[in-house]
Amino acid sequence: MDQRRVVLVAGAVVGALSVFLAKAGNPANMGICIACFIRDIAGGLGLHRAEVVQYLRPEVPGFIIGSMLAALAAGEFRARGGSSPVLRFVLGFFVMIGALVFLGCPLRMVLRLAGGDLNAVFGILGFTAGIWVGALFLRRGFTLGRSARMPAGNAVALPVFSVLLVILAITAPAFIFFSSKGPGSAHAPVLAALAAGLIVGALAQRSRLCLAGGIRDLILIRDPHLFNGFAAIFGVALILNLVSGGFKLGFAGQPVAHTDGLWNFLGLAAVGLGASLLGGCPLRQCILAGEGDADGVMAFLGMLVGAAFAHNWGIASSAAGPTANGKVATAAALAVMTIIGYMGVRGSGKGKAQAE
Repeated sequence: MDQRRVVLVAGAVVGALSVFLAKAGNPANMGICIACFIRDIAGGLGLHRAEVVQYLRPEVPGFIIGSMLAALAAGEFRARGGSSPVLRFVLGFFVMIGALVFLGCPLRMVLRLAGGDLNAVFGILGFTAGIWVGALFLRRGFTLGRSARMPAGNAVALPVFSVLLVILAITAPAFIFFSSKGPGSAHAPVLAALAAGLIVGALAQRSRLCLAGGIRDLILIRDPHLFNGFAAIFGVALILNLVSGGFKLGFAGQPVAHTDGLWNFLGLAAVGLGASLLGGCPLRQCILAGEGDADGVMAFLGMLVGAAFAHNWGIASSAAGPTANGKVATAAALAVMTIIGYMGVRGSGKGKAQAE
């Protein structure tokens, strides 16, 4: 099948599964949200103690395992990485900070808009602005360095951990935390969530689905084919929400959202900038990790730790809006990632060192 059709099909299926998962028990407009799900997993593992967001979401292990299986079938699974692992961890950390100030990843941003949440418009504008700044660095030669082949253990570590997460989600041992109220308590049946995750992971691996990459390609080379995948997610999710009664147009009273436009903008501006420098959005990092990319694993671990810090330090927003700590952390995220972008440009000191 032509790659452009693959992207459209993948987007349509992801949009449909997102609405299905929300109807099956996931929070409204949160059928799939990489940032929210990783945050819940961090809580389930006890990395933070926010009782309302603790659950081992099977979708995320599904993304990783589905990507691995698809990559194996296509002969694309191989251990690689080693390009600026510390910086990738830091970027992943701050991407999560920005996402939890907005209350969602780029995928949830699209799903929120498809559910009628107009607060997501500010998020889309911020996300695009962040990618535009990242594109400026890319045009000037920004790089995190080249990856190289690595021992096979680097490729299988996160998929093995993902299998363990699934086992823990099913067996629910006493040392794992599960929310009894709040968003963490709202979830689709484990096997349905896992199946959806596997499908999304496989389709995203074959299609290279990535909203950050789609907007980046529109800016840099005027190529819309990755962006069209997210247009398909939006279109299918919008239609299904209208048919099923899940559409509510407006700003106020939207599920797991706040109405502070400035910080919705800045939160996703941080996500857009970080995703540009990393080479992909949070979903894409999970897919890369499943393919055996240790650099994707480092970004994933950065997001996991960032989620824990966001709740332990009072950074994450709530329906009441962003916190003071969240505003400071978002400003810090934008500043640190801008410095990383500048230092990674070929011709700067660090860029020269990487080129050599």
